[in-house]
Amino acid sequence: MSHDSIKLLKTDVLDKSKWMQLPRDVIIGHDVLTQLPKVCEDLHVSGSVVVFSGRGTMDVAGNQVLSQIKEVAEAELFIVDTITPEVISEAEEAGRGADVFIGVGGGRVIDTAKIVSYNCCRPFISVPTAASHDGIASSRASVPVEGGSVSLAASPPIALIADTGIIAAAPHRLLAAGCADVISNYTAILDWELSHRLRGEPISEYAMALSRMTAEIISKNADLIKPHAEESAWTVIKALLSSGVAMSIAGSSRPASGGEHKFSHALDQIAPGKGLHGEQCGIGSIITMYLHGGDWRGIRNSLRTIGAPTTPKEIGIDDHVAAQALILARSIRPERFTILDMGITEEVAEQLIMMLYEE
Repeated sequence: MSHDSIKLLKTDVLDKSKWMQLPRDVIIGHDVLTQLPKVCEDLHVSGSVVVFSGRGTMDVAGNQVLSQIKEVAEAELFIVDTITPEVISEAEEAGRGADVFIGVGGGRVIDTAKIVSYNCCRPFISVPTAASHDGIASSRASVPVEGGSVSLAASPPIALIADTGIIAAAPHRLLAAGCADVISNYTAILDWELSHRLRGEPISEYAMALSRMTAEIISKNADLIKPHAEESAWTVIKALLSSGVAMSIAGSSRPASGGEHKFSHALDQIAPGKGLHGEQCGIGSIITMYLHGGDWRGIRNSLRTIGAPTTPKEIGIDDHVAAQALILARSIRPERFTILDMGITEEVAEQLIMMLYEE
């Protein structure tokens, strides 16, 4: 006799599963690069290591990292002059057989290292020399391509070592851009909630709460962000780290990337090389907060206090070009619904840019 027809009482079992990758070791402070060998020991780093660095950051930190790594493992150097699909392929070939990758530098170096880490299934250690955006600890990377840039899956760092002395010594524009990138989390979350309501997109309340808290840390302490101050560098690095962790929790860049990021990517297409990523996101966040009916002046005031630009002219972009970027934004990552996808006319786009100059 078959038992197929017999209905048994079964206890419901939660069948959800999620794989989150978060940094295991985080060291932030003055002269912490000297602790790199201890971090490697804690992570059981051995065998072969490839250090990625830019030419400009070799004297800043690259040479020191390379020297210290050679005390505990075999190490090779790969110089990243720019980030392109071709350079990534070369880096993967150079890293073939390596056990660990270390990125020492700014955005293009860190992004190259994390992409190669992801593609080669090897751990990656992040050693930023500037705090210009939240890519230092996130699981996404941006690669310029013809006509703009693409966002790629990448490995979050297994460890983050941020020397506040080095980061504070970098141009203040970079630190201010990092602050603007974090503050734009405010509107990224609003766009995510909008997509949830209109499109049924799943959300993560935990990731949202962490992302919002991160933006508040910078916004509420804007007057404490000073040029070349290690305390400021400490605050910004912690915020960028938290933003990256929020993305890892969400499993996407949604907690930190909405319409303001699509606006930035549109600017990269039609006005490349003008503004920094974080600067453009900050300006975009003022606009999208206005469209959401929120405190857009509060965001603008925080950016001004920090020293970040709040208008296209401040980053050398014509107002008409910025208006065109607002219209183009909806074509950037169309699967990611934001308030800029609601249909902005050319006349409205021009008015939104003019709004940035209002007092």
